[in-house]
Amino acid sequence: MEYQDLLGRPVWGDATTADERHEVLAALARQARWVTVYYGWRPNLPDEGDNHLIELALAGGAVAIVTHNLRDLRGGALRLGNLRVLTPAQCLEEWQ
Repeated sequence: MEYQDLLGRPVWGDATTADERHEVLAALARQARWVTVYYGWRPNLPDEGDNHLIELALAGGAVAIVTHNLRDLRGGALRLGNLRVLTPAQCLEEWQ
């Protein structure tokens, strides 16, 4: 839902069409899988709206969260295992 919201915002100008953004969303959905969050870790991030990202990553067994929002996602009081927070560029450099 967050990606759908972002791709629907009027900030894209003429860089992409609505159909192209819908194709990106569909491609992301094809790669995704549903996970059940059994326990709310509440990592206490500066933006309460970001806490669910850590919880979903842990429930899904992710090794990293890829985002431009490093400051907020690295700011939580709770540190859990080897879950990393990377920028898209760091992710491409590391896993390319």
